Amino acid sequence: MAVTVRIPTTMRPISGGASTVEVEAGTLAEIVKALETAHPGFEDRLLEDGALRRFVNVFVDDDDVRYLQGLDTVVPDGQTVSIIPAVAGG
Repeated sequence: MAVTVRIPTTMRPISGGASTVEVEAGTLAEIVKALETAHPGFEDRLLEDGALRRFVNVFVDDDDVRYLQGLDTVVPDGQTVSIIPAVAGG
């Protein structure tokens, strides 16, 4: 089965303009790999030194993966993964 990944506006050029992408369920690390395979460039935007970038927030449904198991978080079929870049201002 699949999970739906919500793509933020700033990353939609990587996904060919798609606001959502469906990939196979698994761990978050596997989902990032699947995104990278389907749309090269996602790993560079999401990961740094094998971990989630500091200013990219990822949620499985309403739960921040940083408070779960990070990239080892299991994402079951039918769930939604949301990528939310941090916003800074001044």
